[in-house]
Amino acid sequence: MRTPRRSWRAAAATVSALALLATACGADAADAPDDADESADDAAAPTDEPLTVYSGRNEELVGSVFDDFTQETGIEVEVRYGDTAELAATITEEGDASPADVYFAQDAGALGALEAQDRLATLPDDVLEQVDELFRSRDGNWTGTTGRVRVLAYNTDELDETEVPDSVFDLAEPEWEGRVGWAPTNGSFQAFVTALRLEEGEQVARDWLEGMVDNGALEFENNTAIVEGVSRGEVEVGITNHYYLFRFLAEDPDFNVDNKYLPGDIGGLVNIAGVGVLGTSEQQEAAFELVRYLLSEDVQTYFGQVTDALEFPVRDGVESPELPTLDEIDPPDVDLSNLEDLQGTLELLREVGALA
Repeated sequence: MRTPRRSWRAAAATVSALALLATACGADAADAPDDADESADDAAAPTDEPLTVYSGRNEELVGSVFDDFTQETGIEVEVRYGDTAELAATITEEGDASPADVYFAQDAGALGALEAQDRLATLPDDVLEQVDELFRSRDGNWTGTTGRVRVLAYNTDELDETEVPDSVFDLAEPEWEGRVGWAPTNGSFQAFVTALRLEEGEQVARDWLEGMVDNGALEFENNTAIVEGVSRGEVEVGITNHYYLFRFLAEDPDFNVDNKYLPGDIGGLVNIAGVGVLGTSEQQEAAFELVRYLLSEDVQTYFGQVTDALEFPVRDGVESPELPTLDEIDPPDVDLSNLEDLQGTLELLREVGALA
């Protein structure tokens, strides 16, 4: 069952309380850092005008977070929900006249595109210090709020985890012909291909894609459909994001699919949902306060432990018991700001026949 709006905070607080109790009883838990937003001296005063947030994250997931931010700080928030890429394009078109104060994106590529246009303000040091540089702008202009990891979802009735490849490159080998599903039209897959091009080069990316096409990789509409297809036995393995599985497990704990993580492999890319403050905002201090709130222990616990679609907290000291740690995943060192070259990826996918 999904957590109703306005109930997430109590659930997150309960999880945090249980973690503190375990620590008090001798559990081996890392000390969590003090919240950066706990100091009343540093808090932004309520403003006469509401903060305007352009959010590529949907209202069902984050609407209650904005509501509670207002309740806690007195800062009103007006949210425009929409597609991440379309909202970024809107900010570009609006230019200096954009009413947006904060941009909350589903992926790093859109944030990188705005950063490249000098649309984003530099975030305060106390914000940046909470997040590993792998999951934020190297120039300090945006930060991840949660991570999602590329995985191989596999049918547990057909395969043991040891039989699933340790690298995404292995899926293009002849023995996997007709056994793999993918979603070339999906934005998260295209972000992965962009990272593949950046890290391994255009030719390696082309060779892998051609191998997948030659192997008859079965195309699905989206990640949800991939996991469903794996469960039904249409394919044995699917290339997807980690959190789609948990939506099915919430309804059926015996669901016959599991995730194989790929430590150290480009196929184990960690992309982020993230946030930036517009350089043209006239309410930057209040906007920074919202960023701090999204990185607070309660909100990070909500994303990592309360929602059905578990995401990886990026704040140091907050973990999700159902997920490996980001250190265990050992993600590739990709500058996520550079994932904005979607056009080059689309052209490559069309050239190899993965897209019409």
